[in-house]
Amino acid sequence: MSVYLLLWSLALLQLEARASVDSSGCRSPETLALAEEALAQINQDRTSGYILSLNRLYDVSRTPGKEEGGSLYKLTIDVMETNCHVISRKHFKQCAVRSIGDVPVYGECELSVYVDTKVTLQNYTCAIRQVPAIEVVNVCPDCSTPDDFNDPVVKDTVQLSLKRFNKESGLSNYFTLENITRASSQWVFSAFYFVEFTIVETVCSRNNTEASEVANCPPMDCPFAHRGLCSGSHVTQEEEFQVRLKPGEKTFENQEAVEVKCEIYEPQAATVEEREHANAAGGHVEPRHENHTHLHPHEHVHAATPTSDSAISRTQGSLGTVVVNLPAPIRSSPAAAACPGPRAHRLGIAKLKL
Repeated sequence: MSVYLLLWSLALLQLEARASVDSSGCRSPETLALAEEALAQINQDRTSGYILSLNRLYDVSRTPGKEEGGSLYKLTIDVMETNCHVISRKHFKQCAVRSIGDVPVYGECELSVYVDTKVTLQNYTCAIRQVPAIEVVNVCPDCSTPDDFNDPVVKDTVQLSLKRFNKESGLSNYFTLENITRASSQWVFSAFYFVEFTIVETVCSRNNTEASEVANCPPMDCPFAHRGLCSGSHVTQEEEFQVRLKPGEKTFENQEAVEVKCEIYEPQAATVEEREHANAAGGHVEPRHENHTHLHPHEHVHAATPTSDSAISRTQGSLGTVVVNLPAPIRSSPAAAACPGPRAHRLGIAKLKL
């Protein structure tokens, strides 16, 4: 009887060992580095939204893989939104976490990674949400608060910001609006409106298109089209806007009150192509240019068949999802030792468990 009990106990121990919590816990430099690499891969997989930064490693478990030396890790991490959009392809350590005065966003991610000779993200699910405006105002009464993207004032601020960018950029092609990504306002001596939005290169050349016709320019339907992120602001005062004659339509006319700054990013397809040319020729090869006008006309090839970057684009976003505006979950206590780890950011809001 004792022999059977011993064998059963050994089998149970082996089973528990294959799906155990990581004994090193959330404070291990190795586990923290694993979480950082996994989050970097999540940001690379995403096609919309802002880059997420690691705030805290909340829990971790490890299951030995079937192949010798490999392990499956399941991580729970706390994240915060940065001011970098995912189209920038930046690492989150290059980006600043949004402060209390910049409508901060926080959340959680559940993810699985397989680790052998490299770290491979297998899947992820994230939920993020804005810090409630009331919590921001309680800590910072003068800070900006979120606005509705459909507010006419927000739309006007975006259009005036884009108009000024197209007028002053000096780039070969005009750009058009892709998406409004953030909007907020603040009252000081008058109403200040702040917007962020993504833009995409159009087929319209500055040399061949009148400024008045830019609104009719279609976006470039091409993997080599440049995209960018803009931040704009506008201050409203009575003498700075007029009511147009069309019913219900009001717009701001004083462009001097508009500020805009845009970052334009080299398309991923161009980076892939440049690397392929360098690898094929052992150095720089000047690619052909066929039937498209770009910011840098002789920098890209447009083949009849899609480049390898097209395949990359099709698979982006296939590993997981980021759901916006989900309420903060009620979580159980971490199972791993020394978990959760320390927070990188708190924003001075004790009530929220960021």
